[in-house]
Amino acid sequence: MDLGGLATANPVWVGSSELTMTREGLLACVDAGAGAVVAKSVNESAAARRQLDIAAYAFVGDDRRVRAPGAAKRGDGLLNRSGLAQAELDDWLDILAGAAEHGAARGCPVIGSITLGDAAAAARIGRAMSGVVPAVELNVGAPHGREARAVRRLTEADAVHDAVRTVRAAVGVPLFVKLPGQASDVVALARAARTAGADAVGLVGRYPGFLPDLDGGAVLSSWGAWGSPGCLPMSLYWVSKTRLALGPDVPLIGTNGARTAADVLRFLASGASAVEVVTALWIEGPGVLAELVAGVEAYLSGRDDFVGSALAGARDYAGIPPNPSPAWLPYLASSGRN
Repeated sequence: MDLGGLATANPVWVGSSELTMTREGLLACVDAGAGAVVAKSVNESAAARRQLDIAAYAFVGDDRRVRAPGAAKRGDGLLNRSGLAQAELDDWLDILAGAAEHGAARGCPVIGSITLGDAAAAARIGRAMSGVVPAVELNVGAPHGREARAVRRLTEADAVHDAVRTVRAAVGVPLFVKLPGQASDVVALARAARTAGADAVGLVGRYPGFLPDLDGGAVLSSWGAWGSPGCLPMSLYWVSKTRLALGPDVPLIGTNGARTAADVLRFLASGASAVEVVTALWIEGPGVLAELVAGVEAYLSGRDDFVGSALAGARDYAGIPPNPSPAWLPYLASSGRN
């Protein structure tokens, strides 16, 4: 399949995380069967690299209790505090070059990633990355943007346009732009990114989160970034709305909420052409990719035009006919309060 000028073997991608922060991690994801692998993000800021020294991770069950290490389940949410890759740029480019060569031989592109700090600096990094990887992801929706001064989370269309235009001018390979989910109009951000030269748009980044532990403190002892299967409908809202607004010719990459093959398929049905998965690998390791890829390929076998297929039956509220009887009545009756 071709996505924004990038050839990839399948739509199940590995998103940027600590799992893709080393050569060994990158190669493990490639070898496990990913369609593409996004390397851990970097930027120009030493402070963003130092933030990794205070990283913390909490897997949270349905009862909002934190799991003991090693006891996480695939349906858990992840609240974390993280930073960027700590390698110096030249060393990181060497790692990316080796991983990209390994991936190319297996039909799995390895994509460089930049989390926005300063746009001009991101352009310089992007120009350097263009020489060693087949595509670059620019993350302008970092969920830590409010807490960490060294990264930015853009929520206004003009700011997205300006940042993407600056980086686009320097990057000589396909440029994918990852957007936040917490903004008044994510569709407007996607349109701005596309107008400024993005070859594909990623929807959406994780959300800022906070969870009291009810013992007088807070999980992680701070705020963090939150993603979970419960975020899936929220992510699909923006994927589907962006697909409708920008049309099928704009490639979309889904992220935040996919843990199973069925979740990946829901992203595709909503209009995404590929889906980045991270937390399922945190919990079960890169080997889970084989399950996801097999499940997606088995379901899509013999099916054409599946991407965006759920939108044909989706109506605006104004186009929905009135219910013959109050839809809330059975729920009220079952509650014993009628």
